[in-house]
Amino acid sequence: MIQRHVVFDIGGVLIDWQPHLAWQDQLGSVEAAHAFIDRTGFKALNARADGGERFADLAREIADPEDRARFSDYVALYTRTVVDPISGTWDILDRLKAQGTPVHAITNWSAETWPEGLKVHPRLGDVFETLVVSGREGVMKPDPRIFHLLCDRAGVSPQDCIFIDDGLHNIDGARAVGMDGIHFTSPAALAAALIDRAVL
Repeated sequence: MIQRHVVFDIGGVLIDWQPHLAWQDQLGSVEAAHAFIDRTGFKALNARADGGERFADLAREIADPEDRARFSDYVALYTRTVVDPISGTWDILDRLKAQGTPVHAITNWSAETWPEGLKVHPRLGDVFETLVVSGREGVMKPDPRIFHLLCDRAGVSPQDCIFIDDGLHNIDGARAVGMDGIHFTSPAALAAALIDRAVL
């Protein structure tokens, strides 16, 4: 029987990411922080950072000088945004490791904020057999190259992998290269899906 390899996304699956918390205190409210995110186009800029661009370069595209300065502080404030683990998923990961199932990760995460995230959750740095961080590679999900990169480094074929992600577009990308995919909605649903596959 071929051993299955389980490949985790991290943000939204193992770690709860709330970017507005970077600025909520200084802006005075949740609403003001979300308004800042919306007017600066933060989501699109952050995605480019996940692809390898630097936040200092991205900040130059923001016209308002106060907003530009706040955006420039994001890396320094990053630890505020990833405080909470998603405990139920960590429990599943630990069960998989205890039974000898290889676990890996592919994450869309910037090269600059990844070390900050490790300060809050140091276990992310050593729990996976193979880890691919998009910002360090210059390629991000759902690009097929990032899934092949994981397989090449882990020495496995896509068909041997089960990929877990909270983004359905990333699941579609994994399936397109031959991986099985589980769209993450909750730890309980993930456990049930892995049990259905006789992996857990």
